[in-house]
Amino acid sequence: MAKLYFHYSTMNAGKSTVLLQASHNYRENKMRTYLLTAQIDDRAGAGRIASRIGIGAEADVFRPEDDLFDRIAAEQANSGAIAAIFVDEAQFLTPDQVWQLARVVDDLDIPVLTYGLRVDFQGKLFPGSATLLALADEMREVRTICHCGKKATMVVRQDDQGNVLTQGDQVQIGGNESYVSLCRRHWRAAMGDLPARARSSSN
Repeated sequence: MAKLYFHYSTMNAGKSTVLLQASHNYRENKMRTYLLTAQIDDRAGAGRIASRIGIGAEADVFRPEDDLFDRIAAEQANSGAIAAIFVDEAQFLTPDQVWQLARVVDDLDIPVLTYGLRVDFQGKLFPGSATLLALADEMREVRTICHCGKKATMVVRQDDQGNVLTQGDQVQIGGNESYVSLCRRHWRAAMGDLPARARSSSN
């Protein structure tokens, strides 16, 4: 039975690598996959999912106004059976689009595997991620570590000089130069949310 999966993590945890490897496994077994990524994130080039370790694949892009159920139903009708759907940058899905993907699972019986960030640099859920947390049949954490060795669950945004930003738009596309993944304690220290004594002991 098909399921809706949400693979979540912080920045630079290897989400795209996991996605591309999983899609490759399907294709090695002669099963067709359909890849989607957010139009807003074109760091790897428009319509392309790429990993920091150098692997990549072409993908269709989604926009906030797209009906993903209609898109996927048409893709299957025009090009043949789809074994699985992979969605990168899933935090940029709208809540309605998450429901559309749930319909793909329930009504078309196609597994949908989504990969994205859980929270933004202020520790707030992205709307798409919040809806995935509510609707996903299975959730899996793609883990990475803080500089202290603990599991990183948060991310900070930095300016060009490496200063931590505490305000700004939720969405700002960037990579290693803009974002650093941290454990909650070090995220709080970076955001100025620890007492001075605790900040000094957290360094």
